[in-house]
Amino acid sequence: MDWAANSGFKTFKDVEPKSMMDMAMIPIVDPVDIGLGSSEQGNSTPSTKPRKKTMTSVYLKFFETASDGKSRRCKFCGQSYSIATATGNLGRHLSNRHPGYDKSGDVVTSPAPQSAIVARKHQPQSQSKASQLDYNHINWLLVKWLVLASLPPATLEEKWVANSYKFLNPSVQLWSSEEYRSTFYEVFQSMQEVVRLSLEQVSSKVSITLEFWTSYEEISYMSVTCHWIDESWSFQKMMLDICHIPYPCGGAEIYHSLVKVLRSYNIENRVLSCTYDNSQSAMHAYLDGQKVGPFCYIPCSAHILNLIINDGLRTTKPVIVKIREFAMGLNASAEMAEDFAEFTAAYQELCWKMPLDTSTRWSGNYQMLDIVCKASKSMDAVIRKYETLGSRMLLSSAEKNAVSHVHRYLEPFYKTTNNMCTDKLPTVGLVLFFMDHISETIAACRDSHLYPESLKNAAKEMAEKVRGYNSQVCNIIIYMTAILDPRIKGELFPESLNSDNFLDEARTHFIRNYSTTHFPSIAGGYSAQEMDEGCNVSFAEEIARKKRRANMSSATDELTQYLSEPPAPLATDVLEWWKVNSMRYPRLSLMARDFLAVQAVAVAPEELFCAKGDEIYKQRFCMPHGSTQTLLCIRSWLQSGMKMKYKSTEIDFERLMELATSAAAADNSAHGSEKKQKH
Repeated sequence: MDWAANSGFKTFKDVEPKSMMDMAMIPIVDPVDIGLGSSEQGNSTPSTKPRKKTMTSVYLKFFETASDGKSRRCKFCGQSYSIATATGNLGRHLSNRHPGYDKSGDVVTSPAPQSAIVARKHQPQSQSKASQLDYNHINWLLVKWLVLASLPPATLEEKWVANSYKFLNPSVQLWSSEEYRSTFYEVFQSMQEVVRLSLEQVSSKVSITLEFWTSYEEISYMSVTCHWIDESWSFQKMMLDICHIPYPCGGAEIYHSLVKVLRSYNIENRVLSCTYDNSQSAMHAYLDGQKVGPFCYIPCSAHILNLIINDGLRTTKPVIVKIREFAMGLNASAEMAEDFAEFTAAYQELCWKMPLDTSTRWSGNYQMLDIVCKASKSMDAVIRKYETLGSRMLLSSAEKNAVSHVHRYLEPFYKTTNNMCTDKLPTVGLVLFFMDHISETIAACRDSHLYPESLKNAAKEMAEKVRGYNSQVCNIIIYMTAILDPRIKGELFPESLNSDNFLDEARTHFIRNYSTTHFPSIAGGYSAQEMDEGCNVSFAEEIARKKRRANMSSATDELTQYLSEPPAPLATDVLEWWKVNSMRYPRLSLMARDFLAVQAVAVAPEELFCAKGDEIYKQRFCMPHGSTQTLLCIRSWLQSGMKMKYKSTEIDFERLMELATSAAAADNSAHGSEKKQKH
């Protein structure tokens, strides 16, 4: 028989609430009452009558006497009673309004979060109506809150947080920070095992991405994320780990940390490519010099593009700071924002959505340029109306001209990044197509007489970064990834990749790795049926079959046939296209599943170019070392759709909240009935 059942213990999934008070504290039916018939319960009486508790020992300590000595005030809710109020009335107030106020002898919570279990002391039958709460439930709800909010356990040690819970119910006992940390570690290990088992089921190659950051403690971290395309042609990604990179945080330390993670998941021989953000220059220098690892290393195109854009913005940075101050004023003042809306309507300067994006990322910087170029009159009118802004906020003609030049020049960049942010799957082929367009835009600026010399000089630096990126991605892995995008094929990527040598290498790779391994009966030799008929096959028939196989191999060169057809429209869903056409290209589709998982970016573009990235940066920067790995990994796994697990138990938060809602409703109903009876 189960030990928990024998000892009167209950897990949180077994709990069925009877009533609840605030904060989702789940009541549990007293184990003593379970299984007893009504007649048995009626005859069950304590052998000795419990001694009545005195007012001094039980009730008085929960009330404070007023200075005039004429009234007493409840310490929990502040309700006052006359000093002559009977003891029973004070006791009823505590029982009705603050159930569980005297937890000693009523409820004992488990001393550590080993599991969501509550142990209960036996209570006399006369106290069976008192609320009996599983206080571990609220700790599990707080576990999820801390994870999703990316807050360390020390958050709950703040004095007034604890006081707030005590106000709702004085019997609440929050776990210590150490207990929360140990729980997070157990959850991390349990969920990591689920990830490991799921990767064992992946039949295709995988690609990984690396992202780097430094915390407020000046500790360097690296996140490792795995990407693949499943058999139903759905794109999948999963965080593998977050590693502390040891001093001196160079390329060698990064590489060894990466290998350790890949080996822990047993995927080091299944990785096709590694895309890394360019914040770690030592990473590329080390990898380029050592040529380590069996896979291809790719710099993040989004980070390169962000560096290129910052070069273009450099000449107008002081003006952008001034415009941002104006925009922040609009966001902070409803009156000012209303005036701005009226002016833009009067001057026909578009309709602006408030609040304005004032982030220091590319999306915010471009909106600052946009305001000057498309709502200049309205901006000037608001500044003149509000003296608090000051005349210093007014832009000169020279400043407006400079902004206009940069805005016109960088508009294609904004459209490119916006497309990357909204595209469901920014493939390598599509990104190369955009980067080629960016290269042409930079060249046009550099050679044009319409732009000022300062912007032309910036364009030279931008062009240098584009050339550096193109040289790093000029390899056979990138070529094969690009041509397997049916929208790109061999027509829409940079000239540097358009090489007959690359095409020959791609065909050789296809034949060696995909024509024979998965389809041996067609690639050569005899089929099982032919082997069975071997004794009856004539010499002439053998020759004929060899010729048929040779003709079949030539006629079914899937790669040649695929490339001979025109590219699909750019709006095409790449994975859906391959899902539909996998029957036409049974071998090539296997290769496409492997290579289309190669990532052009190491981080979601909207996290780099938009305000969303500011929040992520703050969470990572402020996270203490003891919580970084566990909390951020668990958060990522929950956001990917995984369920939280503690050891072998799945934490059913939805069920927990259902119980909380129904119990709270029952509790409110009971309070309503009491009020009616009093009236």
